Amino acid sequence: MSSTVSEVKLRNPLNKKTFFQRLKDERYLQVMAWLGIIWMLVFNYAPMYGILIAFKDDFRVTTPLFSWKFLTSKWADNFGFEHFLEFFRDPEFANVMKNTLGISILKLCICFPLPILFAILLNEVRSPKFKKSIQTISYLPHFLSWVILGGILTTWLDGETGFINQVLVKMGLIEKGVFFLGEDGKYFWAIVVLSDLWKELGWSAIIYLAAISGIDQEMYEAAEVDGASRIRKIVSITLPAIKSTIVIMFILAVGGLLNSNFDQIYVLYNSSNQAKSNVIDIYSYTTAMRSLRFSFASAIGFFKSVIAFILLFIANQVTKKLNDTSLF
Repeated sequence: MSSTVSEVKLRNPLNKKTFFQRLKDERYLQVMAWLGIIWMLVFNYAPMYGILIAFKDDFRVTTPLFSWKFLTSKWADNFGFEHFLEFFRDPEFANVMKNTLGISILKLCICFPLPILFAILLNEVRSPKFKKSIQTISYLPHFLSWVILGGILTTWLDGETGFINQVLVKMGLIEKGVFFLGEDGKYFWAIVVLSDLWKELGWSAIIYLAAISGIDQEMYEAAEVDGASRIRKIVSITLPAIKSTIVIMFILAVGGLLNSNFDQIYVLYNSSNQAKSNVIDIYSYTTAMRSLRFSFASAIGFFKSVIAFILLFIANQVTKKLNDTSLF
């Protein structure tokens, strides 16, 4: 009888805690959650007010954003879209888009699948010591900034005293040194992709290793009893188990297709390879900092953000239809 009464009390909505009671009980969790929300509002949403710069006629850094003078300043021509149209009409637009998409697509095709393969192969290593050694060695470049790695690459790729040129000459593959970061950018895309792979391969594999470690080991044991080979276990167990992780990472990679990694390209950028290294981020930076055209540079950044959102939405919908996995 008493158990029946207690069950009725539990089901009775009048016994539910009020909002303020729950707020008091969860006060520590609420503080942690609100700190994250406030941080996001301050650093992610409040700066979006600065988008107005892209639609103003000629923004000056001496004009405070949160001032009446800025709000009442003249809007750009063509309903505020003059800077966007000017960017599209710029003779450099085609080359900038070609470089940006070319580098990003190469990174997507090469630097996206290889960490997955690396994580799978690393998972198959039986020796714990050897596995940890490989992990440590592959992670280390990630913790070096592109300023340091850029200096290393510039030294290695020097046309006369560069380490790589000396090796190639001694092996008889080339007769004299080649200035790899020059030559009108002939080798620039390859250098960018390979150096990015070198720096981020091990670090990018971490999330896939974490997904693989969550697979039920009994599935592998059952497959081994059935006589499945290692390749068969990878194809039939490992890849399907981490499919959702791969899809989510692919969606995010497609969304960032116009982000060519400014830090990396800026440290390798020079006048000799400008034809192949002038991507959207470099073009926007040089326009803002050298020509002081902040409204024009803001319009370029806003254009890139809109395209990134469209790509993210398309990739999300496509993967949702094909694999029933999506971000939203």
